[in-house]
Amino acid sequence: MPPIDFNGLNTQVHGPVRLGALTALTVDGPLDFTTLRKRLDVTDGALGTHLLKLEESGYVQCKKAFVGRRPKSTYKITAAGRNALRKYLDAMQAVINEVRNAKA
Repeated sequence: MPPIDFNGLNTQVHGPVRLGALTALTVDGPLDFTTLRKRLDVTDGALGTHLLKLEESGYVQCKKAFVGRRPKSTYKITAAGRNALRKYLDAMQAVINEVRNAKA
């Protein structure tokens, strides 16, 4: 039996907040910070930390603007982020298939 390959599980994508952010940005398109925070039901600090990591990885872009006197950050997934998410999902699907096809 061949070993299960976990190497495709990108640690920059893996994790509920990062995976959730990339998924929401893929499904919904660009979202502002507040909308994304509500969509994922996380705190400002948790979301900010994970979005910064995704931004540093080149997986999301942030556009900052002012609406009236209030700052507004809008995030969108990049081509690299979309590719990383697809590869991650393919790797997870392979693991799922192994488990479903296991003879117990």
